[in-house]
Amino acid sequence: MSWGTELWDQFDNLEKHTQWGIDILEKYIKFVKERTDIELSYAKQLRNLSKKYQPKKNSKEEEEYKYTACKAFLSTLNEMNDYAGQHEVISENMTSQITVDLMRYVQELKQERKSNFHDGRKAQQHIETCWKQLESSKRRFERDCKEADRAQQYFEKMDADINVTKADVEKARQQAQLRHQMAEDSKADYSSILQRFNQEQWEYYHTHIPNIFQKIQEMEERRIVRIGESMKTYAEVDRQVIPIIGKCLDGIVKAAESIDQKNDSQLVVEAYKSGFEPPGDIEFEDYTQPMKRTVSENSLSSSKEGKSELRFGGKSRGKLWPFIKKNKLSLKLGATPEDFSNLPPEQRRKKLQQKVDDLNKEIQKETDQRDAITKMKDVYLKNPQMGDPTSLDHKLAEVTQNIERLRLETQKFEAWLAEVEGRLPARSEQARRQSGMYDGQTHQTVTNCAQDRESPDGSYTEEQSQESELKVLATDFDDEFDDEEPLPAIGTCKALYTFEGQNEGTISVVEGEMLSVIEEDKGDGWTRIRRNEDEEGYVPTSYVEVYLDKNAKGAKTYI
Repeated sequence: MSWGTELWDQFDNLEKHTQWGIDILEKYIKFVKERTDIELSYAKQLRNLSKKYQPKKNSKEEEEYKYTACKAFLSTLNEMNDYAGQHEVISENMTSQITVDLMRYVQELKQERKSNFHDGRKAQQHIETCWKQLESSKRRFERDCKEADRAQQYFEKMDADINVTKADVEKARQQAQLRHQMAEDSKADYSSILQRFNQEQWEYYHTHIPNIFQKIQEMEERRIVRIGESMKTYAEVDRQVIPIIGKCLDGIVKAAESIDQKNDSQLVVEAYKSGFEPPGDIEFEDYTQPMKRTVSENSLSSSKEGKSELRFGGKSRGKLWPFIKKNKLSLKLGATPEDFSNLPPEQRRKKLQQKVDDLNKEIQKETDQRDAITKMKDVYLKNPQMGDPTSLDHKLAEVTQNIERLRLETQKFEAWLAEVEGRLPARSEQARRQSGMYDGQTHQTVTNCAQDRESPDGSYTEEQSQESELKVLATDFDDEFDDEEPLPAIGTCKALYTFEGQNEGTISVVEGEMLSVIEEDKGDGWTRIRRNEDEEGYVPTSYVEVYLDKNAKGAKTYI
C-alpha cells in the first residue's frame, strides 16, 4: 500500500489530512500541558493544606501532639506533603519528556510537511506548464492546417477563373504552398511537444508524485508512532510514582496503626493529675446542741458548705472539692508565676522538673562552649602566630558568667522542686489535713518559700481578655458569700507586697497591711483573708506572711 500509487490524484486531500494530523498532535500537547498545570496546582493545594494544619511552633497546639492520635495526624500531614511532591514530579516529567519534546517535533514536522508539499506543487506546476505548451502547439497546428486549406481553396478558385491574370494565379499558388509548409512545421512541432509531454506526464505520475507522496506517508506514519509513544510515556510517568505514592499511603496506615488509646489515656492522667487526695468524710454537725459551731477544714472550707449540704434538697450545689474553685481562678489570673505556684502539686512538679532539665541542657551547652574556647586559647598560647589568646578572654568571661547565672537559676528551681517533691509523698498528711485530724500545736511564724523569690511585681497581672471567663467564677463567688455567716479567723497575716485584686473573689491589699486569715492555702497558691467584718477575698499566698492561731481548729503548723 502506497499513497503514491493509491492516492496519486488526491494531492489536496492529503494536504488537508496532514494538516489535521498536526492539529491533533498540537491538541494532545495542549492536553498534556493542562494536565501538568493541574498536577502543579493540586500539589500546591496539598502542600498548603498540609501546612495549614501543621502545629504552630511554641504554641499550646504543639504540646497536644504528644498524643499518639495527634502524632498519627502529624505523620499524615507529612506524608501528604510527600504525596504532593510526587504530583510535582509527574508535572516535571510530563513537561520534559512529552510537552517539550513534542513541541520541538511539531516544528520539525511542519517544516518537513512544507518541504514535501512544496516539491509536490513544483511538480504540479511543471506538468501544467508542459500541458499548456502542448495545448498551444496543438492550437497552432490546427490553425495552420485551416489556413493551408483556405489557401488551397483560394488557389484552386483563382486557377479556374479565366478572368484572373496569370500573375494572380501564381501568387495564390505560392501562398497555398507557404501555408502548407507552415502546417507541416506546426505538425512536426506539435508531435515533438506531445511526445515530450507524455514523457513528463509519465514521470510525474509514476516517479515524482509517488516519491513525494511516499515521503508524506512516511512523515504521517512517524507522527502517528510518535503520538503513540508519547501516550505510553504519559502512562509511564504516572506509573513511576505509584510505588512512592504507595509508600506514602503505607506511612499513613502505619501511623494510624500506631495510635494507642491506652497511652493517650495515660498522657491525660499525667497532664491533669493534681496530686491531691480525695476529701475525707464530712463531719456531722449537731445543731440541736447549744454549742458553738466549729469550723473544720474538711467541712468544705467553711460552715457554709455544711449548711448547703443540710439543705441539699433545696439550693445545694454538692461541693466536694474545696480547692477546685480557687484553682480555676488562679489558672485564669493572667501571667504564670515563676515557680508555677498557681498549678496543682503534681503539675507544678512536672513544670519545675522540665525547667530544671532545660536549664541543665543550657548549662551543658555553655560548658561545652567554654571548654572549646579554653582549648582554642591553649592553642593560641602554644602557637601565637595562629591568634591572640587575650582576644578570647572577653568571650570566656561572658560564657563563664552565663554558666554561673544558669546555675543560680537551676538552684532556685531545684529548691522549689525539692519543696514540691517533699510535699507530694506525704499523701496521708494531705488526707489527714482534709479530714480535720491535725491539732494546733504552737503559734509560729510561717514564712513562705516564695519570699526567697525575686519581686513578684507583675507576676499576677490580670488580663482583660479573660474577663468573660471570670464572670462565671464571679457568680460562684457571689453565691458563696451571699447569706452566709462570716467564717471565724484562724490567724493573721501581713502583706509583703501590694496586690491589686481586680477580679471577682479577690481583694486588694497594701504592703505592710495586717489582715485576718479565714482560710489557709490548700495547695493552689491562694489564701482567703478578711479586712473588716464584711470585706474578704483571696490573695496570692506568696504575697502575705501568715501567722496561724494555734487554738484555731483546722490550722496546721508549718515545719
